[in-house]
Amino acid sequence: MRRLRHSLRWALIKAAVAGTTMVALAFLIPLGLMVQQTARDRAFTAAERQAAALGPALAITTDQDAIARAVASTDAGTQGRMAVHLPPAGAAGAGAGTLSGPGGAGGVASGGTAQGGTAQGGAAQGGTAPAGKVSDPAVAGAAAGSGPAAGATIGEVRALAADVASAGGQGRSFTVEVPGGYALLQPVAVDTARTAVVEVFVADGDLTRGVATAWQVLSGVALGLVAVSVLVADRMGARIVGSARRLAAAARSLGAGDLAVRVPVDGKQAAGSPEELREAAHAFNAMADRVVQLLAAERELAADLSHRLRTPLTVLRLNAASLGEGDAADATRHAVAQLEREVDQIIRSARRAPEDAPAVTVGCDAAEVIRERVGFWSALAEDEGRRWQLAGADRETPVPVQRGDLAAAVDALLGNVFRHTGVGTAFSVDVLATGSSVIVLVGDAGPGFTDPEAAMVRGEGHGGEGSTGLGLDIVRKLAEATGGDLALGRSAVLGGAEIRLRLRSRPDGTVPPRTGRRRGRGSLFAR
Repeated sequence: MRRLRHSLRWALIKAAVAGTTMVALAFLIPLGLMVQQTARDRAFTAAERQAAALGPALAITTDQDAIARAVASTDAGTQGRMAVHLPPAGAAGAGAGTLSGPGGAGGVASGGTAQGGTAQGGAAQGGTAPAGKVSDPAVAGAAAGSGPAAGATIGEVRALAADVASAGGQGRSFTVEVPGGYALLQPVAVDTARTAVVEVFVADGDLTRGVATAWQVLSGVALGLVAVSVLVADRMGARIVGSARRLAAAARSLGAGDLAVRVPVDGKQAAGSPEELREAAHAFNAMADRVVQLLAAERELAADLSHRLRTPLTVLRLNAASLGEGDAADATRHAVAQLEREVDQIIRSARRAPEDAPAVTVGCDAAEVIRERVGFWSALAEDEGRRWQLAGADRETPVPVQRGDLAAAVDALLGNVFRHTGVGTAFSVDVLATGSSVIVLVGDAGPGFTDPEAAMVRGEGHGGEGSTGLGLDIVRKLAEATGGDLALGRSAVLGGAEIRLRLRSRPDGTVPPRTGRRRGRGSLFAR
């Protein structure tokens, strides 16, 4: 999972999630708000329809029983959410009647009262209407001089009387907030002078009915869009990452020595790869072909150079055969024979195809190789009068390098002693084995290194004719191939130069601290 978080696929997924989420929010939030407003408008529209359904009934009659039956026939009335505020019954004729008798004094008013007269159905001229006999609230209100009074109300009332009066007086509908919701007040004209008010209660639940479901559906749609975008981004990332990984795997294989590896640029494996990665694959294949050509040219060059050495080697072998008997003659003949074997090996290796190369066992006994090479150089040391010493090579010391590579490294170290010191200069070779490393110390009694850093630079050797300046660089590469190192210093015993070669014998071991050389070996001895 940690690796996925830093991969290209994860980056594409995050980008897809971010982009899709922003687009979904930009569309779904306004859509959800619109759904909420639509639900609110729908509830009030239904209330207006319920109120309008009583218009015909109120236009025909204001009888309370008839209006009660009309209210009960509606859905809102059945649920107890509708009320009808009727106007006063006598409000239309108050103060507007005409006298029916002559003159006016002592006459009878229809719908009102004449000065000093009697009310309709009342006493004669000069009489008064008995108190408490007025049954209509409107008439009572007119007699009291307070204007029209409220009529009867049918149904459960939730709105305030002031709001009802305002709706009737203004002649327009509006809503007011009441406990538990809103009340729609719809005025309805009963006649030219009277107006009834129909009250319809709209609960809070009606205003949000279906909104939660709509939000859930919209959220599900948004999550579905995000999931689809993640799937598409993952598939796209998989194709891109697959192409990049094939390119990286081919590069690792080429670095490991597989010269036949190539990146597919056509066919099923390359299908869906971006054009940029296809171009990188073409460039990699061209580079691999060029590497194969260069290596083939180098092998041919090595083979040609080695073949040219056969003629001088033949002369050396003939001259060595004529040296007669003796240790020096035997050593010379042995060296010439070994040189011929090395040249033949180089030619065979250069001519051999890489896939035909035999398996090589990696690993050898360092003590055995060092004893053999020191023994070889001892003959020359005796001829030049050099005292020498070998210590620590009496027990098996395995190292993870090939025998020929270690022998070449030891020859390079000992060759430096003979090349850079005068005749008669003593030298020593110590082998130290630790838990994870094998250390080879080669010291001499010469003048030492004037510039150790320059001596380690490839090709900077100044050992005279025959020196290429590559000896220490070859040894350093061998040490670093095992995880070790090569260090130059001054010998604490002989006073001259000292070269320390450290080879790691175990890859998982720890680097041991540099310790002093084993002492107690006394004076150098000649072999």
